[in-house]
Amino acid sequence: MSFVRLWPDMKIPLKYGLIATLGVAAWVLTTHSVIPDSKSTVHTLGSPIFFNIFHFAVIYLGLKALEREKGDRAIFKELLKTGVGISFVYALTVSLFFAGVIMVVGTRWLPGEPTASGAPMSRVIIGSFVGMFLGALVFGLIYSTLISFFLAKRRSDETQDFR
Repeated sequence: MSFVRLWPDMKIPLKYGLIATLGVAAWVLTTHSVIPDSKSTVHTLGSPIFFNIFHFAVIYLGLKALEREKGDRAIFKELLKTGVGISFVYALTVSLFFAGVIMVVGTRWLPGEPTASGAPMSRVIIGSFVGMFLGALVFGLIYSTLISFFLAKRRSDETQDFR
């Protein structure tokens, strides 16, 4: 039995959450191969801006895909649930990606040197995972709420259909 059969509502969140992760992974790998200095503006300022704009855009595209799938405008609750689902999948997979990067590359891609304080590598990995996971969830909830508010079917839309 596949995961999508167990939770049929997870098809769009899985697809778009993984698209968001692939975009962020491509950005990280490309920028670090082109600009190896982890203290450059591209990494310290450009990456967070790109991550958030891309996350917002992928949630929007996922919610528009939900509307296409339904054939009608969705209600706020459905849109919010789908947006948070996309954010959860993104948060989990991007956190795993960064934990894997830290295990493979070490901490040299991080802007500061966290192991200089004497913290064990496992604590650095767990801290990075939790921070990235919670940050993606919080921003995903905010983005999902904003986008859902503007895309949701309004009661005035429903009453106009009957006139």
